[in-house]
Amino acid sequence: MTASWRFSTLADRHRALGSNLEDWGGMGTAWSYDKDQVEEYMAIRTNAGFMDVSGLHKVHLVGPHAAHVIDRATTRNVEKIKPGRSSYATMLNDEGKFVDDCVIYRMGPNSWMVVHGTGGGHEQLTMAATGRDVDVRFDDNLHDISLQGPKAVDFLQEQGVPGIRDQVYFSHQHTTLFDKPVTISRTGYTGERGYEIFCRGQDAPHIWDTLVEKGAPKGIIPTRFTTLDWLRAESYLLFFPYDNSEMYPFEDEKAGDTLWELGLDFTVSPGKTGFRGAEEHYRLQGKERFKIYGVKLEGEEPAEEGAPLLKNGKQVGVVTIGMYSPLNKWNVGIARMPVDCAVDGTQMAVKNASGEIKCVAHAMPFHDPDKKRRTAKG
Repeated sequence: MTASWRFSTLADRHRALGSNLEDWGGMGTAWSYDKDQVEEYMAIRTNAGFMDVSGLHKVHLVGPHAAHVIDRATTRNVEKIKPGRSSYATMLNDEGKFVDDCVIYRMGPNSWMVVHGTGGGHEQLTMAATGRDVDVRFDDNLHDISLQGPKAVDFLQEQGVPGIRDQVYFSHQHTTLFDKPVTISRTGYTGERGYEIFCRGQDAPHIWDTLVEKGAPKGIIPTRFTTLDWLRAESYLLFFPYDNSEMYPFEDEKAGDTLWELGLDFTVSPGKTGFRGAEEHYRLQGKERFKIYGVKLEGEEPAEEGAPLLKNGKQVGVVTIGMYSPLNKWNVGIARMPVDCAVDGTQMAVKNASGEIKCVAHAMPFHDPDKKRRTAKG
């Protein structure tokens, strides 16, 4: 395992399942288990599964200037977020290029939590907080167990979580689960109806073990972190830096992608200005150097991570993640490609180590394009 400076209290559970605890964002994370990954994928798509995503960075902002700080650092109009609700947002640098994404939780009038990945989110918030009446605190004691899948709501209702069926997409409640204090958020990274269970580090082993015990008879199982790659490939969920120019650099430009190129421009609240990189963000509209777009491959051999994308025998892009779904019987991937190729039906090929596989450009998401599953009511 890479030397880590952040530690999940669930590390021993992951080791028992065969994980070597690979490093992600400074925390040993279960990228692999000694069991069938297809079973994990099928559980989340058809039933439910749970995973430890405590490697996400949790940052609390409290004080009269907290909203201003988040408003400056992110692309969302935060004053429209009500207590008990949350919103997906992005963060940019001064050049209008993506540096991180996050979920903004409003915990109270002057109390917020921002959860981000491995990009520069914490630095962005700290920079915006300079000279402001706000406390910014990084919280690694707060663990995050993600329970995802269409049957997750049934399971939580059976455990007595109040009002769980009425909890809408991107909302959260403070409650108890298995007699431990938790915040349950209706969010996730799978394209399914799911929930994130935020709990204290000292409570995470009890909650995990009880999920294992009570979930097993229902087919609800623990899943490795990298099963998310299969799920996100179908659901158009990007993973910094693995879909970005930080991983696939330009020949003559430094790393950095615009929201227009990544298809994340929807994260900018209509008409919002004043956030970091706003002027450049708007100036760069229509100047896309590439587009993130989907590909559908022939056969069942998935595109390898980083496989060249060819058109008329010449490389024009790269596939950042690919997967074959035994459930949906499709072979799909996320790719970086020229703007003129990002049109449904454009014929190309993926160059795996085993040879070339024909493919066509295809709009994303492949799975649940109307997002009815993740937003379902009742």
